[in-house]
Amino acid sequence: MARWQPDARERLQQAALDLFAEQGFAATTVPAITARAGLTTRTFFRHFADKREVLFADEAELPAYAEQLVTEAPADTSPLAIILEGLRAVAEARFEGRKDTVRQWRAIVATDAGLRERELQKRSTLAAALRNGFHARGLDPTRAALLAETAATLMYVSVTAWLETDDDRKLYDIIESTLATLQATLDG
Repeated sequence: MARWQPDARERLQQAALDLFAEQGFAATTVPAITARAGLTTRTFFRHFADKREVLFADEAELPAYAEQLVTEAPADTSPLAIILEGLRAVAEARFEGRKDTVRQWRAIVATDAGLRERELQKRSTLAAALRNGFHARGLDPTRAALLAETAATLMYVSVTAWLETDDDRKLYDIIESTLATLQATLDG
């Protein structure tokens, strides 16, 4: 058993995704994941607190990154420009080249109420971090909240649209298109 290979985390994640897709999230156990990955249960718990964390652990630093991006943007940068730059960075770093994996992840999350709740919590945490960042820039709480919720919604709606396409459009292109639709809708 190759326990000490440097790619243990990735092997565990892939084994878990495969098993979740094959037999469902609820029916998959940590020992089954570690057996599929050729690792020990102890190794699993060095990387993840539980099997849910396999799906959400890589997102833990995103809220802090988002808040930092907002607070550290140049003072003369518009809120919309900050949002778009942040969405571009996230799209390129976390989504591009991973459409099939994101589809698989979304399908797994959709099968379990606890995972769907966790996904909503992740979205709420991201919006709160963005709200804090805009508030720290001096925006009033209502405007900061509207910008934060709009950014989170824009991302989630765009990712869904991106996953539903079979073409090779970049996620950021869909984000821009979704924003244009939002602006046209608000204009009436």
